[in-house]
Amino acid sequence: MAARPTLPALRRVVVTGAGATTPLAGDAQSTWKQLLAGRSGVVALEHEWAADLPVRIAAPAAVDPSDVLTRHVARRLDRASQFALIAAREAWADAGFAGPAGGADPSAVRADRLAVVMGTGVGGVSTLLDQHDVLRERGARGVSPMTVPMLMPNSPAAQIGLDLGAQAGVHTVVSACASGAEAVGHAIDMVRTGRADVVVAGGTEACVVPLNLAAFGNMRAMSRRNDDPATASRPYDKGRDGFVLGEGAGVVVVESAEHAERRGARAYCEALGQGLSSDSHHIAQPEPTGRGVAAALRQLLVSGGISPSEVVHVNAHATSTPQGDVAEIRALEQVLDRHLHQVAVSATKSMTGHLLGGAGGVETVATVLALHHRTAPPTINVTDLEDGIDPALLSSSPRPLPDGPVVALNNSFGFGGHNVVLGFRALDEPAPGPYPARGVEDFLRDIMTTAPDTPPPASPAPPGRRFSRRSEDGPDHTAPR
Repeated sequence: MAARPTLPALRRVVVTGAGATTPLAGDAQSTWKQLLAGRSGVVALEHEWAADLPVRIAAPAAVDPSDVLTRHVARRLDRASQFALIAAREAWADAGFAGPAGGADPSAVRADRLAVVMGTGVGGVSTLLDQHDVLRERGARGVSPMTVPMLMPNSPAAQIGLDLGAQAGVHTVVSACASGAEAVGHAIDMVRTGRADVVVAGGTEACVVPLNLAAFGNMRAMSRRNDDPATASRPYDKGRDGFVLGEGAGVVVVESAEHAERRGARAYCEALGQGLSSDSHHIAQPEPTGRGVAAALRQLLVSGGISPSEVVHVNAHATSTPQGDVAEIRALEQVLDRHLHQVAVSATKSMTGHLLGGAGGVETVATVLALHHRTAPPTINVTDLEDGIDPALLSSSPRPLPDGPVVALNNSFGFGGHNVVLGFRALDEPAPGPYPARGVEDFLRDIMTTAPDTPPPASPAPPGRRFSRRSEDGPDHTAPR
């Protein structure tokens, strides 16, 4: 009788590429600089169709995708797919890949070892609405034959897969505003379990259209600060009155540490995995105590082998809604407990607005760059902090993060009760570049150099590994599930 094959050991995962096109800028590094500068991408909508809407502000993309893509490519893609393709191409190049998978370049990844996972909350809504208008005005013969490939939610992932030659799987996650983060989490799992060596993952959305603005506006979910767009998104402020709709995409390349080392790639940080839960409370409202979010946080800490004492940064979901912001803080208090005082919380939606299914992708990019540059972005527009929230958690200016293999979290939640928390660990070496951390407070240094409360189990290190880890925690960090 033939021996049963053994399951492969869980592999270590690193982030090697980042790309984005957002309301702040047309690429990841420029978006990062605008985040650190505290710039708002929210503007008044000047379109004629916006005049009679209750909400007449939004955060449109800073760079129109049709100005980046060739006309031939752009006209065959919905705006959401356009954003996704632009961000994916940037992340792919940033990871050091030249040309599609399976190429002759020695550093190329095999096509059957490359996968794509993208999230979107709505899909090709612009195409759907545009072509419905064409059907009504010009009849059936006027409808584009590309309508279905353009509007289907899996189009962004499929288009990236075609562009890069991915053959290990092309997947789409649709879980409302948690979609982009859940896509990244799925990608990390694919690499950890050996289904792929490299995965391109993130989220995209393009739904700044009258229907969505009217619907969200009638839900009273969106800010109505039409006369002051730049201050409309104000997470944790007592005067917050809802989120601001944004558009764009954020994409990362996750890769096995062994594969990245073999091709000499630069790694931004280590990807530790995801925690998932569902509130089972309400289709649109968060569970007010933060119980579901806390469950996702705990799951990540256990599966990622993370001690609460290691966490120094959280890119919060923080949409600027009255209920959601407070529930998230309560969950952090429950799980991080006495260690929460050392955490720099960044609510980057105060600048980008809420990109729905694209939010988790863009905020993953921001979290990765925060660890790499040892700097937490600011939170803007907080002039009257909500009662019961520790003022030390937030800052209106960038804050340095400690040296060493510290951990950052990225929270994303969605209509339907979806909760996703991603975890990333900084590499030992401080990042070169224009934003290194300097002058971190002594008490933070003391906290981060003490042993964790519950050290994760150690696993043998792969030979010749370049991406070093914290010595007292063991040489590797692939904790059992």
